[in-house]
Amino acid sequence: MKRKRQLGDLQLAIMRVLWERGEAPAIEVHQALFEERGLAVTTIKTMLRKLEEYGCVEHRTNGRQFIYRPAIAEADVRKGMVGALVQRLFGGDSAALINHLVRSGEIDPDDLEGLEEILSTKRKEMGK
Repeated sequence: MKRKRQLGDLQLAIMRVLWERGEAPAIEVHQALFEERGLAVTTIKTMLRKLEEYGCVEHRTNGRQFIYRPAIAEADVRKGMVGALVQRLFGGDSAALINHLVRSGEIDPDDLEGLEEILSTKRKEMGK
C-alpha cells in the first residue's frame, strides 16, 4: 500500500473477492457481496476507487468496464493488520495475543497440535 493503512471491514471484503478471483469488474464484486452486505453497486465502485487511490488495487479497461485486480498480497495485509492489532490491544506483545486466544478458547484444541508443529519447525529454523 502506498500509505500504511488499515483496511475497513468492507474494504477487506472487497479485497477478499479480488484475491479469490484474481480480477473482477465492480459488478462481479457487487454480486459476490450483495447477499451479505446489500450495498448498491455505486458503493462498491466508490470503494474500489478508494482502494486504488490507496494502492491496494489496480485496474485495466475492457471496453468501458474497469477490471480490478489486487495490487497487494493478502499475506501482507494480514501481517499489517495483525501487527496493528497486537500493538493496539496487547502493547506489541504477540505472546499475550496467543495466550489470550488459547485461554479464551478461541483456538480449537484440535488446532493446538498444528500450532505445536509450527512452533517446533520455527524453533529449528532459528537454531533453538
